[in-house]
This record gives sequence, structure tokens and C-alpha cells, in this order.
Amino acid sequence: MAAHSESPTPREAFTFALPLRVRWSEVDRQGIVFNPNYFVYADVAFTEYFRALGFPYPQGFEESGSDLFAVSAEGRFRASARYDELLEVAYRTARIGRSSIRFEVAVYSGGALLFDGALVYVNADPETRVPQPLPPQLIGHIEAFERTPPATKEAG
Repeated sequence: MAAHSESPTPREAFTFALPLRVRWSEVDRQGIVFNPNYFVYADVAFTEYFRALGFPYPQGFEESGSDLFAVSAEGRFRASARYDELLEVAYRTARIGRSSIRFEVAVYSGGALLFDGALVYVNADPETRVPQPLPPQLIGHIEAFERTPPATKEAG
């Protein structure tokens, strides 16, 4: 598989990483992970990242009367993971907007980058889906947790 020219976020930029072993249901007949499963790994890391922040999902948002809604997901497949391989799913907040938040994810095996990507969510009222500012408590938790500060943007 040819390497992508786009530079990934360096491993040291990620404060959080989740160990995850590839299960039989995630692979094809040759024992290689189906590509969509990398987004499943990102979703598992999302939940555990919020737990590590001390702002559990979804409870932290319910308390502020909001929720996150996915609006964008992108990924770059760089190499293949195989059945029973131990992976490290790294997750970080890359950018904080007024109502949106961009996360980066990277999946490693033995230090080798297999997948990297980004997910963008918008914070909104759960009933009307009208965007609203991110909870200030969440921003405080992220700023205290991340060793590489996320970029900020006024509009978002």
C-alpha cells in the first residue's frame, strides 16, 4: 500500500490512547480488518476519551441540555490490521469552535500508523437540533487534559 503524502498528526500530540484487540467479527476471510471498523474503533475511543476527561458521554451533555451530532468523518487507510492484533487507538481534540468540535484519531500497531482521520461534531439542542455553544465545563476539561492544546475558532 502506498504511503499518503498528507502528514499525520504526530503520536506525541495524543494524550489519550485506548488498547483494543482486533476481534474475529471485524475481519474478512483473510483476517484483515474491514475498513469501516476503523470508524467503529474511533467511536469506542470517543466514549473512553470522554470518560478520561471526567466529562462522561452522554451524561455531561445531558446536564447542559445539549448533545453532539456527527457532521463529518474522514479517514486515511495507511496499512492493514489483522485478527487478534493489539491496536492502540489514539484520540484527541484538535479544534474547538463555538458550537463545533473536531477530533483526531489514529490507530497504531506496534508503533506503526495504520489509520488516521478526523471527526467533526456540532453541539446542539437534542430536540430541535439547533446548534448551541459547547458546554464551558467540557472546554475546561479538555484544556486541562490535552498536552497539545486544541486550536480554537470563534465561529463554529
